[in-house]
Amino acid sequence: MAAAISACAGQPRDSELAKRCHDGLEVAYQELDFAKANGFGGTVDWTKAASLLSAASIQQEFNKYPNCVDKVRRARYYIAQSKI
Repeated sequence: MAAAISACAGQPRDSELAKRCHDGLEVAYQELDFAKANGFGGTVDWTKAASLLSAASIQQEFNKYPNCVDKVRRARYYIAQSKI
């Protein structure tokens, strides 16, 4: 009985992380495309961001949501840096 209760308690966190991963990827890819359209596509930071987003997408496929969220956060940082 306790195992069933603890399993239920863990579910919302996973779905919350899954949503953060999914939504973060959407926003980050939009930002990446915007940066590329504005001439920042060849920068080292832009390339790092693109690689991190690709890796985050793979993490999402394997339900590794904390890793996905972390990679998205780091990618968005590099996208912002590519514009400086």
